[in-house]
This record gives sequence, structure tokens and C-alpha cells, in this order.
Amino acid sequence: MTFQQVYGYEPSVRYSAPGRVNLIGEHTDYNDGYVLPFAIDRRTTASIALRPDRLLRVSSAFDAGTVLELSLDDLDPSNMTGWSAYVLGIAWALREQAGADLSDKTGFDVFIESDVPVGAGLSSSAAIECGIALAFNDLWELGLDRKTLARVGQYSENHAVGAPTGIMDQSASLLGEQDAVVFLDCRTLDTAVVDLALEANGLEVLVIDTRVEHAHATGGYAARRASCEKGAQVLGVEALRDLSVDDLPRAQELLDDETFRRVRHVVTEDQRVLDTVRTLREQGPRAIGSLLVASHESMRDDFEISVPELDLAVATAVEHGAVGARMTGGGFGGAAIALVGQESRGAITEAVTAAFAEAGYREPNVFTVHAAQGARRD
Repeated sequence: MTFQQVYGYEPSVRYSAPGRVNLIGEHTDYNDGYVLPFAIDRRTTASIALRPDRLLRVSSAFDAGTVLELSLDDLDPSNMTGWSAYVLGIAWALREQAGADLSDKTGFDVFIESDVPVGAGLSSSAAIECGIALAFNDLWELGLDRKTLARVGQYSENHAVGAPTGIMDQSASLLGEQDAVVFLDCRTLDTAVVDLALEANGLEVLVIDTRVEHAHATGGYAARRASCEKGAQVLGVEALRDLSVDDLPRAQELLDDETFRRVRHVVTEDQRVLDTVRTLREQGPRAIGSLLVASHESMRDDFEISVPELDLAVATAVEHGAVGARMTGGGFGGAAIALVGQESRGAITEAVTAAFAEAGYREPNVFTVHAAQGARRD
């Protein structure tokens, strides 16, 4: 399906935004911590045309051209169903979170298409949100900056979609740059672009999509977030970001075992992000492998968000020569990433595919990604 096939005329403009891979820093974002994502060369495109009335009409290539519509006068999460909330929720969040006056605005016809894998932990949802946020901001002439649009995207996902995610995904999708990672302080939203220099070092990022789908709006993610909030409350801090590794012995004395392990993951993961940034700057990407592996082990053992398919992907990649590997994304399925030499990509892909077959798992989808530019008008 195309915009023209659905609506009967051509769009006036197109915007796109990328998915993201998180190099390191998982479940730290909603704890006011640090993350290190990069935008990838897989994008969601929104084809758009202005309407003379106040109707928002939304359709997509992955929903057989079904058109969902809502008036700007009726913007409310209770009126949004299914995936369309990722689009309609942005209009609502621009008004509710950013204070945009939509009383004199006209509507749009919107058509969404994407090559960001859904359910793989590569943030296909934020790719929709950020492309739409940038488009609405431009076309309605709201004048908001990209950091504000990232907050709008997060607010929409939290309150319109109902997924209690942090701000990392939207920040990566809006602020990403070529061959670089975005070092983001999730409390202040201060950012720094850190060179990855993968090509200069003969490296690639291999994504191993286990094809085990996950859903952030379900209980596992929310339960982890609740544990983090409980730990912060008991320890008397605003967020786990305010703790250091030196605070962990006291935390172990005060917390039950499960809550302590959740806290320990976040505190040590924050430190791993800082260590990775320093290592990239001082030694380059070939020196970060042990940090990636330690991150995966922490997510597997302390935060308990991995699954056997992800563990197998990481172990097999490292065994066959990857510099490092870890699961990426919210967990409970999705994808792992492996930092691999260009010469070993084929052998590692074959080894992981064979290991999955031997274990009786679905064949994984294995592909490379490159750090790419963030959301833009195409």
C-alpha cells in the first residue's frame, strides 16, 4: 500500500526517523541515569498531507491500508486504539506535555511505512513517534527543539500507549549522528556525541534478532521499574542515579534480595556506561568488549530480563570471535548485538544460526546496522 492508494492523492511531504540500538546502558534511563544509544540505518517514514479540516487520519503499510481517524477536538488516549496511538498520541502530548496550542491547527492525512523490525528491541515505536513529532512541530510551526520533542515522545508512549519507558529511545532517534553514539544524561538531558569509529577499526555491529517478540506495556517491564522505585525510596534517594557502586553494601543490608539485585544492575550499568564512554575516547571500540559482556551478564542474572535465545546468541557470538556482545532493548525477547570484525561477520552469523537450529529455536534474523542520522525531513 502507498499514501496515494489509501487516500487517492499524493502526499505533500515526507519525514523519517530511525530506530536505535543501545550500545550499553539498559534500564538506566527511567532511573535518571546514563545511556549510550545510536540511531541506525533502519527508518520509519511518514508521508503527510495537510487537510482543510481538523481531522487526523492515519494508515500504514503494515495494517492493510486501514484508516483510523480522530478529530483534534477529541484528542484523548481513551479515543486511541492500537498502533495509531503512536501517531495520534504525539498530537495529544504536544498539547498536554509541551503546551502547544492546537486550537487553530488543521489536521493531516498520514501514511506510515518502516523497515525497522517490530518487536526486536530496536525501538520501532520511537521511530514512529519521533518522525511524527518532528513533522507536526514543523508543519504546525510550533518551534520546539529536539530535546523537547524527545520528552513529548516519551510522554506519549507513557500515557497514550501505556508503556512505562524512559527517554533514551526518543533521544537517540532525534539526536543521532553518523558513526557516533549519543551519550545522554537522562536527568539533565545533556548530550554529547562520541565517535564510534567502527569503520576505521574494521568493526561492525551485528544485530541478532531472536524473533522472540516482547511488549513493554506488559508486566515484566513495569515490575522492574517498580522495583527500582522501591529501592530508591528505601535508600532515600531521588533516583538510583544518585547511588554509586560504593553504596551497594548498604543497599544489600536494607533491601530484599530481588530488589537489591535490580538496584545493583542499574548502579553498575550506569558505571559501565561511563567506563564505555571513557574507553571509546581513550582506546577506541576494540577495548569495550568486556563491558558489553558484563552488561549482558548483569541483565541476565540481576535484572532477569534476558531469555535463553538471547543468552545463546551472546555466548555463541563471543565464542566465535566477537569483540563483545549483549542483549539490547527492554528485554524479555528482542535482539542481541555483537561487535564484530568485518572479516568475521559471516562466520559468526553462521555459528549463531547453527546454534539456534541445534537448540530448536526459530531461525534468527541476523543483519548489520550502522550509526546513522536522526529524524529528518526527507
